[in-house]
Amino acid sequence: MRTFAVGDIHGGLKALLQVLNKLELKDGDTLIFMGDYVDGWGESAQVVEFLIELSKKLNCIFIKGNHDVWCEDWLKKGDVNPSWYMHGGKETMESYEGFSPEEIKQHLHFFEHLPLYHLDAQNRLFLHAGFTSLHGVEKEQFQELFYLDRSLWEMLLVMDKSITKDSLFYPKRIQHYKEIYIGHTPTTNYNEPSPINIANVWNIDTGAAFKGRVTGINIDTKEYFQSDTLPALYPDEKGRNN
Repeated sequence: MRTFAVGDIHGGLKALLQVLNKLELKDGDTLIFMGDYVDGWGESAQVVEFLIELSKKLNCIFIKGNHDVWCEDWLKKGDVNPSWYMHGGKETMESYEGFSPEEIKQHLHFFEHLPLYHLDAQNRLFLHAGFTSLHGVEKEQFQELFYLDRSLWEMLLVMDKSITKDSLFYPKRIQHYKEIYIGHTPTTNYNEPSPINIANVWNIDTGAAFKGRVTGINIDTKEYFQSDTLPALYPDEKGRNN
């Protein structure tokens, strides 16, 4: 009974399938998806359809990302935020061509019921972006931060590694949890193609929206598996690379 966390997918169904094949999933395994299923490559609707079907066969937990929020708004209200449209929304809208009203209704139900975070029995926290409350996610006053916040990750990037856990200066936010898994900010922004671990936080967004890969990580062993780069899998598309 293993648990895998899967980083941001951004419409890259081919990459997701590669990763899942490498995981060699078995009955009893759990998959925790970190959000941002859509916006980027040309198979966003197909990713959502696949995940809905996958959840009927395996134990899946789907976290909500910021791009999922924007896609949900479009499916529900027809809202087309100009910023969203320019950052993957156009490709997502095009991917829904040919989907029936009933299928779109099922996808909207999927988005509407995505949790903003997941806390497992071993006190490991999974969320798309971050949080700001010193008292943990349960005390966060602005829930949008669960899928938008970058301050948690940026704090870790500049944290003095010599500070020990018993120090008054050790970040209080991260002390509440055994481990924290996030996506949202590509590790490729820092010229790193693999997951990055700082303190007890693991960032597993490895840049699938751009020129990176989709990553799945075994959260017990920390062995990780990656797809090919997304531009290699979708040579006729740009993804979110302007």
